[in-house]
Amino acid sequence: MGVEVCVKAAVGHPDTLGDCPFSQRVLLTLEEKKVTYEMKLIDIQNKPDWFLKISPEGKVPVFNGGDGKWIPDSDVITQVIEEKYPTPPLVTPPEYASVGSKIFSCFSTFLKSKDPNDGSEKALLTELQALEEHLKAHGPFINGQNISAADLSLAPKLYHLQVALEHFKGWKIPENLTNVHAYTEALFSRESFIKTKAAKEHLIAGWAPKVNA
Repeated sequence: MGVEVCVKAAVGHPDTLGDCPFSQRVLLTLEEKKVTYEMKLIDIQNKPDWFLKISPEGKVPVFNGGDGKWIPDSDVITQVIEEKYPTPPLVTPPEYASVGSKIFSCFSTFLKSKDPNDGSEKALLTELQALEEHLKAHGPFINGQNISAADLSLAPKLYHLQVALEHFKGWKIPENLTNVHAYTEALFSRESFIKTKAAKEHLIAGWAPKVNA
């Protein structure tokens, strides 16, 4: 029995990889470690019974390391993968582990905001500026020269931010955040990222109901 991972299928396209950043984080970790795995796409609108048996809450990603035991939660899954496949090491030092960790929630709040004066854009800019300062001091990646778990967690979220904010708000990461721009280019051009990312139109379709709510 091999490694299996259940991830989100695209909305309306059950045979196509969907736009879940937490699913992509797990796939990125497997790809960076060159682990062979079987990907099972889950149609979130129409979850199969076998999936609900292994994931009673109906959440993706869930991971099976080959022992038949299904594990939920991308934080836990990536930890398990790290322990089982220690090379190349992707451990982020504890003092850097939370770098960029508030960006996704700030982005989501700003994306759904209907009030330009509610401070949500400023909150996102503050977090991006903090990432800029960290990368300037320690880059090109969060932990210096080598990619680590923190980057693989942040990369899908930055991709969502870039695609969704430009589409729905005509908003882009400010040009003066040069280290952030270099960082996203380095991450998005990696083979592991290209192989595991959702197409832009599926990402936009995934966010549309939340934005238009």
